[in-house]
Amino acid sequence: MNPLTLDLIKLAFLAVLWLFVIAAVGVVRTDIFDQPASPRRQRRNARRQSSRRAQNTGPIKPGRPGRSTPRLLLVTDGNLAGTTIPLSDQQITIGRAPDATLVLTDDYASTRHARLFPQNGEWIVEDLGSTNGTYLDRQKVTQPTPVPVGTPVRIGKTVLELRR
Repeated sequence: MNPLTLDLIKLAFLAVLWLFVIAAVGVVRTDIFDQPASPRRQRRNARRQSSRRAQNTGPIKPGRPGRSTPRLLLVTDGNLAGTTIPLSDQQITIGRAPDATLVLTDDYASTRHARLFPQNGEWIVEDLGSTNGTYLDRQKVTQPTPVPVGTPVRIGKTVLELRR
């Protein structure tokens, strides 16, 4: 091969390498600061959140305290094992963000990882677009899913359960 062709191949490889580095920095920045890298992503995320709110605006009926209604959210495994949160008719946000209801110090949790909310007398878990996913009894949560009492919800290394 002539030297010009080799130089062009080297430049193309270098350009692809820099594109990869820029993309990786964008992902890390989004995860750390919870800010999309571009206004386009901000608009897309705003549309997703408004469509989620529209789906979840049905009547919320907090369950009556009794045998079948959970009263506590218990952290069973992870850095916060033993932590309990009393359940009311308010949603619980989970993640590394300081304004989350349950602030995790787990490296595998996203800033705003998941939320638990009451709907029609049961508690629903929803993944909020996390990097590593939310799991309900070894099944990845891809849409809002009801959480049975005593079923583990795993977010990174942290495991949560609803208890009576």
